[in-house]
Amino acid sequence: MPGRLFLTTPLEDIAHWLGVGRDGVPRQEPRRNIQPGQNIIALTDAGFEEMRWGIVPVGRVNARGRPVMETIINARSETVFEKSAFDGVGRAVVVVDGWYEWTGEARKKTAWRISGEVPLIFAAITDVWTAPGGREVKQAAMVTCEPNDDLRPIHHRMGVLLKPQDVDLWLNGTVKEVEDLMQPWPNGKLTIERADDVDWAAA
Repeated sequence: MPGRLFLTTPLEDIAHWLGVGRDGVPRQEPRRNIQPGQNIIALTDAGFEEMRWGIVPVGRVNARGRPVMETIINARSETVFEKSAFDGVGRAVVVVDGWYEWTGEARKKTAWRISGEVPLIFAAITDVWTAPGGREVKQAAMVTCEPNDDLRPIHHRMGVLLKPQDVDLWLNGTVKEVEDLMQPWPNGKLTIERADDVDWAAA
């Protein structure tokens, strides 16, 4: 949806692939198990920025005016620009080599690794939480949509994936202009395999 992420390709190579230049790209060790609540690297109009994966919705309310209590890890594409809980959010993309999902019952779950022929570009929204003491924490959440036929047996949602040429439109386009981007990824372009070799206790 995604559940966890992995990124082993150097960020400098990703920057070159996206054509955004390598100046100011943060250094990052290979990460094979990126979990919600941990920091990720997101690309905004200002360049690559470190953000917390998960929006702490302090001060945000739902359609009934009640505080949003749960941390927002993923946001539904169908309502992300309509819900009051997302008023004023920014946009970013998160580039990874792939992500993990699970199927099955508790204690009998099967982990799946999903990747592509090239790095995958997730559409994301961003927010800034002002923590006690005034420290500002940049945050991000992935935008999700209906799954394609490849993912449907594994999960009922998938992250919105973008082509490199659509990144600028996602970052700068109007809500109307980006609506067509929030679609399931074409079938046959993802590799799905069991992830029995992952140390889930490691980062």
